[in-house]
Amino acid sequence: MKFPDTYKVGLNKKEIQIFETIIFLTEIERHSLNVWLYIFYFAGMRVSDVLFTKWSMIYDGRLHYRMGKNNKIVSLKIPVKALDILDYYQRDKNGNDDFVFPEMKKADLNNSKDIYNKIKVATSKFNTNLKTIAKKNGIEKKVTMHIARHTFGNIAGDSIHPLMLQKLYRHSDLKTTINYQANFIHKEADEALDSVINF
Repeated sequence: MKFPDTYKVGLNKKEIQIFETIIFLTEIERHSLNVWLYIFYFAGMRVSDVLFTKWSMIYDGRLHYRMGKNNKIVSLKIPVKALDILDYYQRDKNGNDDFVFPEMKKADLNNSKDIYNKIKVATSKFNTNLKTIAKKNGIEKKVTMHIARHTFGNIAGDSIHPLMLQKLYRHSDLKTTINYQANFIHKEADEALDSVINF
C-alpha cells in the first residue's frame, strides 16, 4: 500500500530566535520548550531518546547514546545552546546515572508498556504546551515535538552535504536522507522559477 507524500514544515531562523528568547513561561511550558529546543540542537533527536538521556551519557563535551529505533551508537558534540538547558536540570540531578529530564524517573524500566505510556503522555503534554507557546508568541505554524526534527532540516536546507546530514540524522540509507531533505530544499527550484518569469 502506497501512502501519499506528506508535506513537512519546519520553523525558520526567525521563529527559532523567538523560541530561544521567550522569558515569561510557566514551569511546565519552560520544560516543554526546553525539550523541543534540545531536540532541535541535537539535529532532530527523537523524543524517546531525549527522555532517556542520562547524565552519564554526557562527558568530554559530547552526548553519547544508543538510539532506541535502530540501536545505533551516536556521539554528538554538545552545542553551547544545549548547555543552558542541561544547566536548568542540574538542580534535580540525583547522581550520574539519573535521567536528565523528569519523565522517566518514575517509569518502571522493566515494563515496556509503562515506558511507552510515559513517553506518549509526555509527548502529548509537550505538544499541547507548544501549541500555547507558539500562539502566544505569534507563530502560526503547527509546532510539535516532531516539528523540531523538521526545523533542523528546514534550516539546514541545501547548505549541508547530504552525507553529513545522513550522519546527523542517523539514517541508515542515504536515500532516506535525500528524500527527507527534499522537503526543505527550495533554492534551486526558486532560482529556476525566477529565471523563467523574471525576463
